[in-house]
Amino acid sequence: MSPLYAVAVAVLIASNLRKELSGDPLFDGVSFKVERRDRVALSGPNGAGKTTLLRALAGETSIQGGELAFQKGTRVALHDQRPPLQRGLTLREYVLSGAADLVSVEAELQRLEQAMASGDHADATLRRYSEAQAKLEHAGGYGWRDHAAAVVRGLGFAENDLDRQLDTFSGGELTRASLARALGGDPDLLLLDEPTNHLDVESLEWLERELQTLDAAIVIVAHDRWFLEAVTNAVLELDGGKSLYFSGPWHAWRREKAERAQHLAKTAQRVEVDIARLERFVERFRYKKSKAKQAQAKLTHISRLQKERSQARGELDRLTKKRHTLGFEFLKPPRSGRTVVEASGLGVAIGGLVLLDGATFAIERGEHVALIGPNGSGKTTLLETLLGRRDASAGTVRLGHGVETAYFSQQEVELDERGSVLQCVQTMTGLQRPDAQSLLGRFLFSGWTEHEKPVAVLSGGERRRLALAVVVASGANFLVLDEPTNHLDLESREALEAALEAFPGTILLVSHDRALLDAAAERTLAIEAQSLNSYDGGWADYVRRRDELAAQPSEPKPKQRKEKERASAPRPKPKRPSELERLEAEIAAREQAVGDLERRLADDWGDVDVLAQHRRAREELQSLLERWETLFERAQT
Repeated sequence: MSPLYAVAVAVLIASNLRKELSGDPLFDGVSFKVERRDRVALSGPNGAGKTTLLRALAGETSIQGGELAFQKGTRVALHDQRPPLQRGLTLREYVLSGAADLVSVEAELQRLEQAMASGDHADATLRRYSEAQAKLEHAGGYGWRDHAAAVVRGLGFAENDLDRQLDTFSGGELTRASLARALGGDPDLLLLDEPTNHLDVESLEWLERELQTLDAAIVIVAHDRWFLEAVTNAVLELDGGKSLYFSGPWHAWRREKAERAQHLAKTAQRVEVDIARLERFVERFRYKKSKAKQAQAKLTHISRLQKERSQARGELDRLTKKRHTLGFEFLKPPRSGRTVVEASGLGVAIGGLVLLDGATFAIERGEHVALIGPNGSGKTTLLETLLGRRDASAGTVRLGHGVETAYFSQQEVELDERGSVLQCVQTMTGLQRPDAQSLLGRFLFSGWTEHEKPVAVLSGGERRRLALAVVVASGANFLVLDEPTNHLDLESREALEAALEAFPGTILLVSHDRALLDAAAERTLAIEAQSLNSYDGGWADYVRRRDELAAQPSEPKPKQRKEKERASAPRPKPKRPSELERLEAEIAAREQAVGDLERRLADDWGDVDVLAQHRRAREELQSLLERWETLFERAQT
């Protein structure tokens, strides 16, 4: 591919980027190219500069060297973890503010239509009109606002949330609002920093589908391995101030990186053997006149090999060096009775809201079970009910003989805040000082200063690490874990995954990390429409079975059985219309509007305003029909 052609098709070309912090280089010589339809995972350890690079691409921070070349007219949208600055807006206003250029294009089209209706048919006017129309059509025509609203719904907001002020939303909701703003503006380059935070599984699956179909270039920083595997098709690795671009899916990059480390290890070993052989030759013959010239040549060769060895070792150290990750190693727990927890006809409710009705199940010794369900379905409430921290609204629940529980909640365990970090661990685990210090070191509390820090002044992330340390050292045989991977980097998530897989006791796990659910769970309990259903296997098995059940036609039941079930069943929540159903309703309304305008035009085809309204209405209808066809085809596959 010629350089000129590459410039023509690339949305962005970055050449030799250098970023300094306080005069020291954060990264240097970073080069890559992103084309439309590329989905690039930006990978690297904490502190490598991933977020800084995204902000540099968005023009929010400066670079001290190199060049950024964007395709002409490229629109860039950045989503990161910072809350919106303007809190006086409604959610609708905030999301649409990300598409100010589309609003401007609409205004320009209206102005040009008026100019042409007044007789302005100059080439420049027609060209500007064509360009503006093309921009709007790329965003879905006049239906782009409908798409923006669909994005908001896809990310878990309700219709009545659109007119709420931003200052009434929680931190997690504001993060999702930022993501909706970035997605709703039809960018050419979309930059996403941890877009999966605060999304339930349903919204995660929606986001994956949306990013797969988006006509844009995307660069993503994320710790969700399942998400990266589903969405990305390339990896930009940022480490040690340097970058490496890999074209291929996430798993292929991980495999290639391991193979690269293996190759470097073999290279370093081979060079080591060659150097030793040459040194023996030199040592033997360097003082013999007949061999002196050969010995000198061998010395030169040794010098070259030493440089090769140094380079190989340096690259190998970079690839395999120990990250500052959490160290999980659960103690071997005491043996419990066969049944660890058992529930019969269990009901769970908050106030008058029924979350779970008539659940009957048991978890046996040694089982690793995942508990899943949408946000608000009652997962945490069920965990607290099973542990006796909350009363059941109906039915019974009991823990088995010899069961010792350790509960890691989303608010962490209840830490003893009366003393230091070290005193807290010793009090809550019974460990002696050397063992407690060793445990704290594995959870990134190193040295006297960290050990003597008061628990009361710890940050949220530090409290979470300390709580995990207490759970790991608890010696419990029944681990109940609610979102344990929050705020963990990828390496720490994989370390936790390996530890849970090896844990010989019983686990009940709630997590949005689908890779963890798939690896650690042997059975899945799913909260579905106020019922608790059991599926064999982890996340992938659950999804496969869920899709099979959805594809099966429902069998009619005998009338008497229907009436009995209707009388005994709890009243289900009203079903929210699907996006396909909402589109069909919008299409019907738009068809009605087109028909009304055509009846008006039948009386006066010279009315320029009505002509423009008719054209816009037909374009909106066409956009909706195309969107309906896409969703319909997706539903059939």
